[in-house]
Amino acid sequence: MAGVTPQQVEDKIKEYIDPYFEQDLVAAKAVKDVKVDGDKVSVNIVLGFPAEGYKAELASKLQESIASLDGISAATVNVSHKIDSHAVQKGVNMIPGVKNIIAVASGKGGVGKSTTAVNLALALSAEGATVGILDADIYGPSQPRMLGVSGQPDSKDGSTLEPMNSYNLQSMSIGYLIDEETPMIWRGPMVTQALEQLLNDTQWKDVDYLIVDLPPGTGDIQLTLAQKVPVTGAIIVTTPQDIALLDARKGLKMFEKVEVPVLGIIENMSIHICSECGHEEHIFGSGGGQSMSDQFDVAMLGALPLDISIRKDADEGKPTVVADPDGRVAQIYRDIARRVAAKLALQQKDFSASFPKIVIQNN
Repeated sequence: MAGVTPQQVEDKIKEYIDPYFEQDLVAAKAVKDVKVDGDKVSVNIVLGFPAEGYKAELASKLQESIASLDGISAATVNVSHKIDSHAVQKGVNMIPGVKNIIAVASGKGGVGKSTTAVNLALALSAEGATVGILDADIYGPSQPRMLGVSGQPDSKDGSTLEPMNSYNLQSMSIGYLIDEETPMIWRGPMVTQALEQLLNDTQWKDVDYLIVDLPPGTGDIQLTLAQKVPVTGAIIVTTPQDIALLDARKGLKMFEKVEVPVLGIIENMSIHICSECGHEEHIFGSGGGQSMSDQFDVAMLGALPLDISIRKDADEGKPTVVADPDGRVAQIYRDIARRVAAKLALQQKDFSASFPKIVIQNN
């Protein structure tokens, strides 16, 4: 009787639709090696996104599926990840030490964008990536407070800045360079120049994902980001209410106009669960994020509850993903982080670092 072939094993793997890639692992080019040795099979899966909280579950499901083939007594599945740089807008140079830049935006303030940005960054880190966060809100920097960091960044050469570190996260903010009570009374050109300096003059260290926490709206900062910063993808944060969705649509259309791919929508404050009785109520309406997702054909990355602990943890300088890593809210953030990174992994890769630089000299 003929044994099982590698092709049969691949066909079996194709039956599993990955919830993050939203396609099978063969189509996503994640299956790197299939070996059949008699009645034993070993498979090597390399995901394009960090997945510490998902790898064991994936390996277990694939092992069970492969072992169901006739003639197979044991299946070993190794799951790892490798994060590549992905393509950005034409004519914009990559930032040294940064593979991918993800902009987190909202059309209006008050939707919990900064809290979402910092928890998303921490969730990507928890999943196994090297992550940085840039606080691009020059007028109202909030990341130093949320990350529980104070003091000024070091400068080893007198012209560049070392990122601040907290919870295994590299960060930079104008908030580290000025007093917390000092108002930034600057015109647009000064603000955009400050953003460029914070981004380019920081010595980011092998960052897989740099999360950029944008100020609300579609003004100078957003335009600078679109024209001069190599953005790999953008995320729109909204609440379900109509007025927030109206402004979120403007943010989404802005990124479309400047050819920055929108990775998806996060609906914040989606549902309130009473801490006393457990009653669930859609205070800000329901289904808004999903209808926007359907209208613009972008992914609905996830929905977060209106939970007092999210606000409290951020105010205390220890965001929920690190304050309660095993809790329900942290798991939602980690699930969203995997979805974001998987969407990015399916985009066109950036090969500019692989090409030699050609220099013409006159001898």
